[in-house]
Amino acid sequence: MSLEEIKNLRKETGAGIADCKDALRQSKGNLEKAKEWLKKKGLDKAFSKENREVKAGIVDVYSHVGKVGVLVELLCETDFVARTEDFKNLAHELSLQIASMNPASVEDLLLQEYIRDNSLTIEQLIKGVIGKLGENIQVGRFKRIALGE
Repeated sequence: MSLEEIKNLRKETGAGIADCKDALRQSKGNLEKAKEWLKKKGLDKAFSKENREVKAGIVDVYSHVGKVGVLVELLCETDFVARTEDFKNLAHELSLQIASMNPASVEDLLLQEYIRDNSLTIEQLIKGVIGKLGENIQVGRFKRIALGE
């Protein structure tokens, strides 16, 4: 495994250098298997953090052509993580998902296929970000308003 392969895997996944190196070693240099290994490790990290208290976060606001509006409360453990681009992007992606798919509840949202990648559920998307940022992340609540409904 070369330094270039480690850099490329890190760039694609956002995982740490040591994790990328381990993934490539475990997968015998196979990039796709290395990504799967990192994904699984991210989900394992998410599982170990799910009982940690969330007391920070952001509210994302999204309007689709002035006809559908969404507010999403996304929670995490610290203000530091709440200010990261990865966290803000996750909140926005959840807003788009809610605007598009109109889930009935947070539980329903978590079970939905992610609109940008139907190989992932929203729960898996969130757990991937948990693995990357190292903090518990939860959807607090959301509200979707559609003109005329």
